[in-house]
Amino acid sequence: MNQPLAYVHPQARIAANVVIEPFATIHKNVQVGEGTWIGSNVTIMEGARIGKNCRIFPGAVISAIPQDLKFAGEETTVEIGDNTTIREFVTVNRGTSASNKTIIGNNCLLMAYVHIAHDCVIGNHCILANAANLAGHITIDDYAILGGLSAVHQFVNIGAHVMISGGSLVRKDVPPFTKAARDPLSFVGINSIGLRRRGFSGEKIKEIQDIYRIVYLKNLNVSQAIDYIETEVPATSERDEILSFISKSARGIMKGYVYK
Repeated sequence: MNQPLAYVHPQARIAANVVIEPFATIHKNVQVGEGTWIGSNVTIMEGARIGKNCRIFPGAVISAIPQDLKFAGEETTVEIGDNTTIREFVTVNRGTSASNKTIIGNNCLLMAYVHIAHDCVIGNHCILANAANLAGHITIDDYAILGGLSAVHQFVNIGAHVMISGGSLVRKDVPPFTKAARDPLSFVGINSIGLRRRGFSGEKIKEIQDIYRIVYLKNLNVSQAIDYIETEVPATSERDEILSFISKSARGIMKGYVYK
């Protein structure tokens, strides 16, 4: 470290082999793990907890206070896992009293100009493309990919292995293993390419396809589809993950595409 043109608060806890480039600013009550690289003009504010081997590119601002009028100065955090890359001008706000933390998992890629608001929880291996924006209290599960210039409404949940097209307005929950596109955002199939890349067998992919045909193509409402799947489809971890996600959806899930 020992970069004379960077400012590191004496109370910040920085691992010995962290690289901090010129003109970076690190406030007090910050922790940075081994092997992390912090680029020029990065600002890391109070409450940041950054893991090992992360890369944070110039202009990023980590752990600024929430853009929430209810925030009253409470002590909260941003927690970032290991091996995560944060590109230029990304902004990550810390939590509020609602959950006390904003979380980003391991092995994530946040491309340039991404914004993650207070109390969001991002899983592992997620990719948020350029200028994707998350409002507060959003949950994104592992291996989800969010296209560039997308905007996600507060309290939305996005399931694991989801692919959302660029420029999307995400107002409803997006169930796991699916692809979402069009306006309004709609089911356009399952993320079969992503699932194959991650080792799902052809048999398992067909099982997931068959479940979503029931949800979206059988002319059933959501409650009827859940009952049908529980009765007619053998229990597997993927079936149960889909059912649990849909059953717990407070905002409702995205609709199927209606051809005009």
